[in-house]
Amino acid sequence: MLPQESPSGELPMNTQVMRLLSGVSVHGDQHLAEVERDLVQMDVLLDEAIKKLCTNFMAIHHAVDRQQEALNGLLAGSIPAAECAARFEALRGEIGQHVGAAVTGLQFQDMTSQLIGRMVQHLAGLRDVFGALDTNGAALPESGSEALLALLGDIGSRVGVRSSGVRSTVNQRHMESGDIELF
Repeated sequence: MLPQESPSGELPMNTQVMRLLSGVSVHGDQHLAEVERDLVQMDVLLDEAIKKLCTNFMAIHHAVDRQQEALNGLLAGSIPAAECAARFEALRGEIGQHVGAAVTGLQFQDMTSQLIGRMVQHLAGLRDVFGALDTNGAALPESGSEALLALLGDIGSRVGVRSSGVRSTVNQRHMESGDIELF
C-alpha cells in the first residue's frame, strides 16, 4: 500500500482534490499558452502582409507613373511608337508581377482564419474542462465519505478525458510558403 492510499486503495480526499486542481491548472495553462502563441503568430502574419501589400501597391503606383510618362512621350511625339510599345509591354509585365505579389500578401486571411479557429477550439477546450468540474447542482457528500471520494474521482476522470488534444497546427507559416490561385 502506498503511503497516501487509504486501506481501501483509494487516495485521500485532499490528495484527489489537489490532483484535480493541478490537472485543471495544467490543462488551462496549455490552452492559454496555445492561444497566446496563435495571437503572436497572427500578429507576425498581419505585419508581414501589410508590409507586402504596401510595398507592392507602391511599386504598382510607380510603374503606372512610368507608364503615364511613356504615354505622354508617345502623344508628344518625342518617343517612337515601337520604343513606346516595348516600354508599355515591359511595364505591363512589371505591374502584373506586383499585382500577383500583392494578391499573395492577401493569403494572410486564410492563415489568420486557421489561427482564429484554433483559438476558438482552445477556448472551447477550457470551457469543456470547467464544465467537467460542474457537479450539476448536486450537493457534495459529507467530508471524508466514500461518496465524496467517488465524486472527486469521477470529476477527475471527466477532466482527464477533456484534457487531450491541446496542440494543433496551422498549415502555413509565411506568405510565400503556400499556393494561391490568381484570378
